[in-house]
Amino acid sequence: MEPFIVSARKYRPQTFKDVVGQQAITNTLQNAIDQNHLAQALLFCGPRGVGKTTCARILAKQINSDGTEQKDEDFAFNIFELDAASNNSVDDIRNLIDQVRIPPQVGKYKVYIIDEVHMLSQSAFNAFLKTLEEPPKHAIFILATTEKHKIIPTILSRCQIFDFKRITVKDAAEYLKYIAENQGINAEEDALHIIAQKADGAMRDALSIFDRVVSFSGAELTRKAVTENLNVLDYDTYFEATDLILEHNIPNLLLLFNKTLALGFDGHHFISGLASHFRDLMVCQHPDTITLLEVGEAAQQLYRDQSKKTSTSFLLSGLDIANDCDLKYKTSKNQRLLVELTLMKLASIDFDGEKKNPESVALHNKTIDFIAPSAFYKQLPKPPQKNLVAETTNQTPTPIDKKSAEISKPVSTTTIEPSVDKAKSEETPLTAEKPKKITEELAQNKIKINLPHKRVSGLSISSLNAKKQHELNKIEVVIDEDNLPKDSFTEEELRKHWAEFVESIDQKGQKILASNLNTDIPKLKEDFKIHIELPNGTMKKEIEREQFELMEYLRAKLNNHFIQLIISVNEATAKKFAFTPEEKYEKLREKNPVIDLLRTEFDLDL
Repeated sequence: MEPFIVSARKYRPQTFKDVVGQQAITNTLQNAIDQNHLAQALLFCGPRGVGKTTCARILAKQINSDGTEQKDEDFAFNIFELDAASNNSVDDIRNLIDQVRIPPQVGKYKVYIIDEVHMLSQSAFNAFLKTLEEPPKHAIFILATTEKHKIIPTILSRCQIFDFKRITVKDAAEYLKYIAENQGINAEEDALHIIAQKADGAMRDALSIFDRVVSFSGAELTRKAVTENLNVLDYDTYFEATDLILEHNIPNLLLLFNKTLALGFDGHHFISGLASHFRDLMVCQHPDTITLLEVGEAAQQLYRDQSKKTSTSFLLSGLDIANDCDLKYKTSKNQRLLVELTLMKLASIDFDGEKKNPESVALHNKTIDFIAPSAFYKQLPKPPQKNLVAETTNQTPTPIDKKSAEISKPVSTTTIEPSVDKAKSEETPLTAEKPKKITEELAQNKIKINLPHKRVSGLSISSLNAKKQHELNKIEVVIDEDNLPKDSFTEEELRKHWAEFVESIDQKGQKILASNLNTDIPKLKEDFKIHIELPNGTMKKEIEREQFELMEYLRAKLNNHFIQLIISVNEATAKKFAFTPEEKYEKLREKNPVIDLLRTEFDLDL
């Protein structure tokens, strides 16, 4: 009995053409070999199982290849692999450096593949720097890592970096189909897509899952066998759940969820899968986004058929509710109840006819974050105002329109009582004499009735409408420039108030701004324009950011609101300022050359 070789090793690519999903990198490396344009230090980085070590080995073999080799011939004696996870000390790197000095006995290059290079210690990295920057002509280093951010920048700057991408579901499924045909396995397309999705962009993981599923199902690889073995919910469950949601069939929906729990799946798995199903239905609603659906052709048709039954507003609401449940699941004490409530909400999204309107969703559905446009608040119908009505019969009072300020017809004795005082506006039964007097007065004179208003909450829709209308009714204040002060002033007055402002902000602790303003003396030009010159753009940005307070101060002191500040940058002036100790010493020596004799006499340092 021959020993079993896993597919990840058996089908490891031997040439660049066999590498899956990394065409850009493999083409670059192949062209570099053909054109003799290969760097002496390469860094392969990317997630697990995408072909970093494989490409390094293929590259190492092809570097020394001259076309005369046999198929079974190997250049392993010129290839040295080092696992940095277990050889991460300074001594290990020193041994490697000693080996690098020895030229190859056969071939042109010695290739050193250092895997998991991010595991090297800080001292090991430092010991490796010089050799990596200037290696011998016969040495080529290929570094591989899954965590590029852990490598020090000095190493990164000495390497040619290749970023490997995740293997797409389509490419992984195509390669799995090729392997299944070679092994004589009849595999369904949907089954291979599920394996590719479960691998999460890693080809090695996909091959490992493939071997496990084949051991379970044999020569017939079906979708049902894959979902059962991988503990993955079949999409038929989500199709059924969506149909029940659209039918508002809450009882059967809860029974379906209970059946799913009985199969060993948790509620978090179910609700997150349902959210992914809604996402897939959404991408099916437009022909340009169907390519984002990473399933087989048979499953695509099922998604298209169900997407025709759903609306975009329903899917958006469903995604929001399902995502809210996903976020609350881990912190919930009764997780099953949380999922069941979520399913009931999903089944009630468009049960009420009013909820089909996105405006009503904004008003009533608090689980959806919705920002209504300004036009929406203008079009909202105003709620009718309630009148204080004194009832003597069982009749319900009819609301009076707010706009009707006058009553032109006499009111019957059994309808209303005009309220003059708030204390008397309570609902009380009327006597027989009062209505007669009131009707006579109303017949003679038209009485204006001021209806009392109920105070509403600041968080109600009515208050929001009132605030919105208030903002719309605001009239912008137009400033008349002719009435603004425009007194003339001298440059001396300007510099005086300028110095006073600098002193005031210096006392407040704004040292940097005060120093920047003291860099140059302000100069007064025509049209009340103040000019200052700064040595760099950074100081200019600092002053421009804080110039409002300065200009308000000067306008108030000089009684002129037409003052403008003009800032220019002259980098040549930066030489006038001394920042380092050497520059300060040179400034002192220019003023007094004898200071150089003093420094040499007492052997002073700068």
